[in-house]
Formats: sequence, structure tokens, C-alpha cells
Amino acid sequence: MAKQPSLLEQFRSFCFQNKPQELGGAIEYFSVFGGMSWSVDLSKSLEELIESKVLKNYTYIHGDITKLTQSDKISHSILSAIAAGDGKVHSALKRARISRVEGEGAIDKLCDKNLLKREYSLESPPIEDDKVDERLNFNTPFMRFWFAFVSPYFKSIKDGDFKETTESFANRKSDFYELTFKKLSHELIKKSLKDDPIVEIGSYWDRNTQIDILAKTKSGKVVAGVCKYSNQKAKKSELSKLQEQCRLAELTPNIYVIVSKGGFSNELKALKGEDVKLFALKNFKTLIEDLSEKDFIECVGKKY
Repeated sequence: MAKQPSLLEQFRSFCFQNKPQELGGAIEYFSVFGGMSWSVDLSKSLEELIESKVLKNYTYIHGDITKLTQSDKISHSILSAIAAGDGKVHSALKRARISRVEGEGAIDKLCDKNLLKREYSLESPPIEDDKVDERLNFNTPFMRFWFAFVSPYFKSIKDGDFKETTESFANRKSDFYELTFKKLSHELIKKSLKDDPIVEIGSYWDRNTQIDILAKTKSGKVVAGVCKYSNQKAKKSELSKLQEQCRLAELTPNIYVIVSKGGFSNELKALKGEDVKLFALKNFKTLIEDLSEKDFIECVGKKY
């Protein structure tokens, strides 16, 4: 089985191919079209591109996707539930109204086909009896977009009516972009902490709390972080909240990290130092430095 490109490899390929002018737009357009190696005209609005490249080609794209899913209704229900929710197995199966036994078999097949991958909380919860469910992530951003905003509205789309998809995307797009921002933030942290390299990185969650970024360095330091996908500046309260989340998880980080799309308040900037690190949108530029032809991932299948 061919190796699945990482999210960072997909992002670098997308940026090499489409040459975005600014990082915020790069992340948003990548959240929709990432992983497909389609040429995307970034001078057009996302909504215009979604209609022309995806919705008007629904029949053809649907046909290609069903070759992977074998038109299995359980698989489609699970994929849409994951795309619309927090990705945890229990909540996805509940949303899809599918039993655990039936669902686990379908999930295994979807993972085997490289549509999904499992993610586990980086640390065990402090209370042993608190069983932590794994999360399911899409291997490519486009597939997540498809099952969040296209597949659930297939009946109206087939009739040429795109209203449901358009309204759903307009209402949820900020939350939708946020997961891509978080996942790329992990890559940013790995690239940025060079003096003491990251050897393990992920997220933490249990019944009481969740932490967007949890990592360990080569020297054994613990890094905990939060990602804020908002145009508002992150304030000092974000650090206090992160510290409380770590307390609930019984974790004692050496370094706190805040990644904020909208920048930082002066009060928070004043706390920046060896144990508090701040990363803004401009820092994501390090992820797409030195792009070249070797970063481009060839399109497999139709380009639409």
C-alpha cells in the first residue's frame, strides 16, 4: 500500500501548486481542497470554487468516492458523523445511530482504505476508570469537506440545488477551518522548537478537559498548548485557562504555547519567555519555506 502523504506534505504541495499570497487564505482553501492536487484559482472566492469545482461535478466525484467506500451506507453515515462532530468514535457512532460492533468493522475498513486514521490521547487520564475514546481523523482535508458539506445534501445537489450546502458551509466554516489550523499548529511547534526537538506530539482529552497541543521534547520537557482560530487577539486569560486544563489532567508542563490567528494582547506578550511561547499566523510561513518541484504531489485520478 502506498504511503499516505502527511498533512504537512499535502499543505506544502498545495502551496507550491497554487501559490497563495497570504497564510490565512492558504489554510482556508487548503481545508477545502487539500489532498487532491487540483489546481485552484485563489483569486476566486471559496464559495465560487466550491460550486464550480465540486458541486457542479458532484456526479463524477461521487462516483470516484464510492469506489473507495463501495457505496456502503454505514460507512457514509460514519464519515459524515465524523466530519460534522468532534471525531470521537462514541459520539460519531451515536450521531450516525450505528452500533459499536457494526461501526468498528466499518471504521477498520475505512482506515485500511486510507480514508481515516485513528488518533489517541497522548496521555492516559489521571483517573484509571475514565476510559478515553480515540478520535478519527480524515487523511485528506477534501474528504472531510465532502462528508461535512456535500454528502449529507446529495439529493438537492443532484437536482442542481446548492442552497443547503452553501448555507451549511457559511454557518460552520470557521469551526471547520479550526481543525486544520490545529493540525498545522502541531507541525509549526515541531519545526519551531529546534534546540530541544519534539519527539512526540498530539492532543490530550478525557471526560473533564482537553488540551489542543501536548508534546514531549528530547530532554523530557512537557509542552502544552492551545490554538485560537479567531480574528480576536488572544488574552492572558487563554494562558490561565490552559494552565487550569493542565491541572485537571494532572500535567505539569515546562513550556506553555499559544498559537493565535489574531495575534496577542500586550498583557500576554509581556509574559512571553522561555516557558511561555507565542506563535501568530505569520509564523506558519516556516512550514512552506524552500518549496520546490519535489514538494508537489501528483494528482491521482481526475483533476475536475
